[in-house]
Amino acid sequence: MKLISALVLTLAAILPGAASAQTPKPGGSLNLLVQPEPPTLNVGMNKLGPTSFVGSKIYEGMISLDPDLKPIPRLAESWTISEDGKTYTFNLRKGVKWHDGKPFTAADVLFSFQKYLPEVFARTRMVMEQVESITAPDDHTVVFQLKQPFPAFMLITEVAGGTIMPAHLFEGETNYRTAAANNQFIGTGPFKLAEWKKGAYIRLSKNPDYWDSGKPYLDNIFFHIVPDAVGRSIAFESGKVDAIRAGDVENFEIPRLAQLPGTTLTKAGWEFLQPLAFLNLNLRNKPLDDLRFRQAIAHAIDRDFIIKTLFAGFGEPVNGPFTNRFPFKDKSVETHYAYDPAKAKQLLDEMGLKPDSNGTRVTLRLLPLPYGESWQRLAEYTRERLGAVGIKTEIVATDVPGWFSRISSGDFDLAYNFIYLLGDPAIGVTQTYLSTNQLNRGNAANVDGYVNKEVDALLLKAENAQDPAERAALYSQVQKILSHELPALWTHEMVMPTVYRSKIKNLISTSFGMNENFADVWIDK
Repeated sequence: MKLISALVLTLAAILPGAASAQTPKPGGSLNLLVQPEPPTLNVGMNKLGPTSFVGSKIYEGMISLDPDLKPIPRLAESWTISEDGKTYTFNLRKGVKWHDGKPFTAADVLFSFQKYLPEVFARTRMVMEQVESITAPDDHTVVFQLKQPFPAFMLITEVAGGTIMPAHLFEGETNYRTAAANNQFIGTGPFKLAEWKKGAYIRLSKNPDYWDSGKPYLDNIFFHIVPDAVGRSIAFESGKVDAIRAGDVENFEIPRLAQLPGTTLTKAGWEFLQPLAFLNLNLRNKPLDDLRFRQAIAHAIDRDFIIKTLFAGFGEPVNGPFTNRFPFKDKSVETHYAYDPAKAKQLLDEMGLKPDSNGTRVTLRLLPLPYGESWQRLAEYTRERLGAVGIKTEIVATDVPGWFSRISSGDFDLAYNFIYLLGDPAIGVTQTYLSTNQLNRGNAANVDGYVNKEVDALLLKAENAQDPAERAALYSQVQKILSHELPALWTHEMVMPTVYRSKIKNLISTSFGMNENFADVWIDK
């Protein structure tokens, strides 16, 4: 058995913060921004950014992940993995309480992974198809028996993929999506919901019964809801809030705000999520089903301009489905479609798409990502560049729920989007390109309708291979095919800066960054 020592992992997790040799000071309130206002705080039910940001302080998984993606104990204090990679045994913490005072036991883990999460969350449902059985030999031990090796399995036990939900609140429920208990927000995390004033703020208060003795250090966390980017920028400048995350303000504002006295800028905290931005291309709709048309789109758009100008340099170029530091990345096999409007026009001519008297060859609907001005400008830039080669686009404005509904149901031609790659291709890539994981499964599913049986076979074989060299070879083939066939146009790897008051300590300590539970965060008064 391969025993992973919880003690060693815990020490490794705290070493970065220990370098300052400062003793944490308890007390105080941390003021943050959340935008848009989350529809719920239940991370088990909703994985969108605002919910994950707030809810990750309320709910927990069995593990977290350090910046090198090594597991850190949370509700599981240790675990073993069998030599054949098929048996995962988790030893759960004793004495942990839910926020309503009920004890946390193995029954909660069984409920979460056997019933709740597979019903409400496609990513966990896909991974659980690898599992033969889940058993609990006692109240503090859970055993997952896999059908075959799945090296990425540990990554689904973190707070988003493996949100542990309170089984006792869902007794008698048959539809977990509509259960009233979803709105109680009862977790085991270091903070509890104290107050939610709609349109103004969410306040979380310290959980005095948290299992990690002496933590959390903070008394409260306020998540202020400020509807416009200018207002959010002013809130940071004026000292009302202590940190701004990527997306809170427009990217061009970040360098200026980072120069304010007593502030720190970091790009860390995204090692697990590794966000990748792209233009979804709905291959169900003509002429997007024609590779030449997709190639024309790629040649018509200057992706370097997108990074340098629209996102103020906070991005890196990519030519495929893997970000630059993602496991098994192979740049050598990627196809690079350079910015070349003349080539775009040539491809469209070859298809027989001749411009009419207005210069229009075809008209498509373009769905912007409703996450701020930078994304709106990106949609407008795309309209202008595509229009220059004869592809007319009509921008369809929506709010976040409307965007999510349209993109997950396939009601679009072009749509801007970004997804999280989640530490391993078996988790973050397979779900996006596997032909059987298409509509009504969220924005990270195969919403483009891409079907390639060879890619399916490679993805499925790679996720079960134990040998890293074999996995690398298989994923290299995946990257070669996808990069050439353009099921989507990858615009850039997103670089997500955080600017915060230097007095806030341990704000970014794991690969989850601001989506960590903040038990270790403190204020140097």
